[in-house]
Amino acid sequence: MSERHETNDPPQDQEEPGGTTAAVVGAAPAGHEPAGHEPVGREPVGHEPVGFGLAGGHGEGVTPGSGDHAAGPRPGEDRDRPGDWPGERRPGDRRRGVGAARGRGAARKGDAGSERDAGPGRGAAPTHGGARQDGTRQDGPPQGGVPRDGAGDARLRRQAAVALGLLGAVILAVAAFTTPWRALAEGAPDVAPDPSRDFSAAQIARSQAFDAATSLPGYLSLGLTVLFAALLVATPFGARAVGWLRGPWWARTVLGVLVLTAIAEVIRWPLGVWFETLLRDYGLSTQNWASWAGDRLKSAGINVVLMSVMVLAIVALARKVRRWWIPAAAGAFALTVGASFVYPVVFEPVFNDFTSMRAGALRANLLAMAQRDGVPVDDVLVADASRRTTALNAYVSGFGATRRIVVYDTLLKAPQREIELVVAHELGHAKYRDVLNGTLIGGLGAAFGAILLFLLFGALRRRAGITSIGDPRAVGLIIGLLGLAGLVSGPGENVISRHVEARADAHALDLTRDPAMFVAMQKRLATTNISDLSPDAVEYVLYVSHPSSPERIAMARAWAKLNGVPEP
Repeated sequence: MSERHETNDPPQDQEEPGGTTAAVVGAAPAGHEPAGHEPVGREPVGHEPVGFGLAGGHGEGVTPGSGDHAAGPRPGEDRDRPGDWPGERRPGDRRRGVGAARGRGAARKGDAGSERDAGPGRGAAPTHGGARQDGTRQDGPPQGGVPRDGAGDARLRRQAAVALGLLGAVILAVAAFTTPWRALAEGAPDVAPDPSRDFSAAQIARSQAFDAATSLPGYLSLGLTVLFAALLVATPFGARAVGWLRGPWWARTVLGVLVLTAIAEVIRWPLGVWFETLLRDYGLSTQNWASWAGDRLKSAGINVVLMSVMVLAIVALARKVRRWWIPAAAGAFALTVGASFVYPVVFEPVFNDFTSMRAGALRANLLAMAQRDGVPVDDVLVADASRRTTALNAYVSGFGATRRIVVYDTLLKAPQREIELVVAHELGHAKYRDVLNGTLIGGLGAAFGAILLFLLFGALRRRAGITSIGDPRAVGLIIGLLGLAGLVSGPGENVISRHVEARADAHALDLTRDPAMFVAMQKRLATTNISDLSPDAVEYVLYVSHPSSPERIAMARAWAKLNGVPEP
């Protein structure tokens, strides 16, 4: 996924155009949200892993069992094609963030099952290149020609478990080292957040009403996400949905991703319509239905492409390499880093047009401020966000040669000093390399997920109705595990993101030394975007990647006291 740091949380269940793309590749936790924007709700489209998540921050049975194991071929399972696996024996296998993640999704691998575990009704283990006792043909040894034995399987699992533990320790160390646990210097006074001090009763009531209106579709979206992922993981639904497909294994793998993504999109479409209607009722959306539907379809299409790449890599490796989790983990890390690098120039233009900020006092001041801050910035881009939303925002994305600072065209209507403060926040992300740090954590999380998939597959394959991760019908299990992983990792990513965003706020205050204007800017962002001024504990954990507006204002007052500046 792309790492993108914004001024504010996007509407929590509203799918940011291209947001799911980031999640698919494994967004890093450092927060891709614009610098001053609070969550505007919980829309069911969300930044979830690849097309099936229905909530999670933005963001879907049959009785568990081993599935149908009849000796006859299923539709599309021609048994005699050289190099393919007949019937049940065909091997197979997937931020933003991320996403995970929102670190959010990452390619994960499953332990390819040994033939001795086939069990009654699945056919006896075949001899290499020969026939099973049930008369069906096996065109080669299991797992790409690598013979298996019980001791060897146990040894592989131990090796993977050790690697998982070591990688987990590395992730924790990197996250602990790169996360700014204190935004202000030691000795800063504590200032309690108080929405009633800065917002009128009408503004607080409007925020509460919007939160109440969006909570139901948001939590329904979350419930559907969990339900759909559990259906894919704990039942043969995914295997059966993909099992009727025909063609070579790689074609069935891609088509399987497409089919399951389409099912998920159909399930969540009504919730997306519901949430979009609410955004229109509250004046936050400017889209027509054709534009809205086009964005969803483009996002789903990109998800299918990225997910297909990941799953194809896993399936191919599982068919050829016994310790496939090793190259898979390396590939997941590389894909996450690569996607974050190209995200600004490949994915963002699919959803928005970008132009250089017009020459004038604002542009000159922003470039001068960047130079004063020691952050090389050649240009400030303006996104045509107004064709979708009235919300105010800005963000920084990419790193190295693709790093860019973007402001929404809606923000240009704000006073110049407030715009400068928003960009100063984004300069903080650039100065501290938050996108790169987040991408690193996201890439390590993706590698962690690849190894974890290898270890989990053995325990789940029978419930999912498959025997090998090299089987294209394993697509459902992989996608389901990715969805659950994104939900589990999301709260931790939000913790890191909130600290990163707080440091960017402190950087903006250090750079501009204008806490009064900072407070004015936060009030404008909160009222325009209808931010949740007092998120409850559950929402805070699940959805909130930025400090709340009252928390950010309280920090500005603490900064003022610490630096001897009049308190706003």
